Amino acid sequence: MSDLQRYRMEKDRFFASNEQSPLTPAQKRAFTGLHYFPENPDLRLELAVEKDPDQQTIQMQATTGDAQTFVRYGRVQFAVDGQEVGLTIFASRNGFFLPFADSLAGTETYGAGRYLDLHPTGDGTFLVDFNEAYNPYCAYNDAWSCPITPGENRLKVAIRAGEKVYHS
Repeated sequence: MSDLQRYRMEKDRFFASNEQSPLTPAQKRAFTGLHYFPENPDLRLELAVEKDPDQQTIQMQATTGDAQTFVRYGRVQFAVDGQEVGLTIFASRNGFFLPFADSLAGTETYGAGRYLDLHPTGDGTFLVDFNEAYNPYCAYNDAWSCPITPGENRLKVAIRAGEKVYHS
């Protein structure tokens, strides 16, 4: 069993039984596990970041109408199925954050986008592993407030890795 498979099993256990799960009690009773794309090694990328020279602070709208503060840290460029794309990495007091929505948003993936939590590798690059892409808690329960993926991180390509849309 791979580390990714083990992580996904642990996440299912957390969602099914932990009191801090985003699922409601009724959802927990019917829960049979989250849905994922098969692991895709081609979407596990070590990418150089082009730092934003302005490091602009922005307010990212959230699903409940409020806003959350982030710093536009920089951009990464990469290819998906032969098409060049770019995404902005944001920074906050909690670390580095990469919200994105792909062409599957609203059908196979959560419409408001998925997230990646990133860690710098120490040499000006980030490991961007789309196999670890996850849905925000608001994808399961409207009581949660989650940042909405900004337009600059909405891709016209499919990212067939990570978590799929949740069906309760």
